[in-house]
Parts: sequence; structure tokens; C-alpha cells
Amino acid sequence: MQWHDVPQNTDEWMDMRIGRIGGSSIKYIMANFGKAFGNPAHKFALQMAQEQIDHKPHGDDYSNDDFDRGHEYEPVARDKYEETTFSEVSNGGYYTEGPDIGISPDGRVYDDGLIEIKTRKQHIFFDTIRRGKYDPSEKWQLFFNLKVSGREWIDYVEYCPEFIEGKRLFIDRLYAKDIKDEFSMIDTRLAEFRALVEEKKAVIERMG
Repeated sequence: MQWHDVPQNTDEWMDMRIGRIGGSSIKYIMANFGKAFGNPAHKFALQMAQEQIDHKPHGDDYSNDDFDRGHEYEPVARDKYEETTFSEVSNGGYYTEGPDIGISPDGRVYDDGLIEIKTRKQHIFFDTIRRGKYDPSEKWQLFFNLKVSGREWIDYVEYCPEFIEGKRLFIDRLYAKDIKDEFSMIDTRLAEFRALVEEKKAVIERMG
């Protein structure tokens, strides 16, 4: 594992992501664990196959209101987190592991922590605070970030700017020591996924 001190969304950061499995894509790989890969995993495997062949980006451009909203309010959520926890968040940078894995957490805290920030609409945020723990749809990204970074814990930070003043921030801390079984599941599934990528590369390369 190696950490690179690069800001998110810069050209250097974009280039480093080419051909790598990241935190936002691991959910496609881990879905239906123990069964055949679904369409999202096959689509992502094709993207990885092409990027590993020509070292150019082949992912779909992704932008919608929720995505843009997340970028807008992420600095606000980070500031609220620092005020609430009396801690300082530094650049998350980019972690690489081998030739095909890379994660970009939203921040690093002290020498052993990470944060992952999600900006939510009110009804989704309410479901989270009622549940009292992180959004299950984000679990594999959280687990993967911990595994690749080698850090001891990660704070799942959810923020809703439209919610009641003083109640707009939710924090749930996960510890790496508690999810070792999930780390093993990730290793198993990654081996299967790499084989899928190689199958697609072989088909592409047969084209001559």
C-alpha cells in the first residue's frame, strides 16, 4: 500500500484512477457474494479491461443533481465534523495497492482514522438517524477503504443541510478489527473479479 498526497478531482488524481478498482466501484464486485457476477460487475469489468489495455479512461461520465450537491456541501460537512469531534481533517489523498486498486477517502484524521462523507436528502438522512448506523448501501466502500488504507477506523459522516439546525450531522465509527471476515470476503471476490477482467481483455485482444 502506498499513499499519494494528491487532491481529489485533479488531473493527477484522475490519471491515477485509470484501470483501478476504487471505493465507489467495489459494491458492484461484492454484490451477490457467493453467486455469479451481475450486470453492473460485468460492465465495470469491461471498463477495467479497456483501461488496463490502453491506459485511458473508459467509464461513463457521471453527473447529476445529487452528485453535484455532494461536492457542494462536502466542505461544509467536513467543517461541521471538525467542530463536533474537535479534530482536524487532512487531505485524504489517494491510496494504491498493487497495479489495480486505488481508493480516495474524503479525509484522514489523526494517524489512524479516515472519514467518508455523504450528503443526503431529508428522508434518507432521517432513515439513517433512526437506524443509528451507517447506510448499508455504503458498507463495502467503508470496508474497502479501511482494508486498503490499513487505518484502524473510519467515520461514516452523513450531512443534511436542510434538516433541523443543530441536528444535521450523523457520525458512525467503524473499526478495522471488527470486520476481518469481510476483508477475507473482499479478497475472495477480487480474485474472481480479476479473472473476469482477464476474460474480457482476452476477447478484446483477439480482435487484433
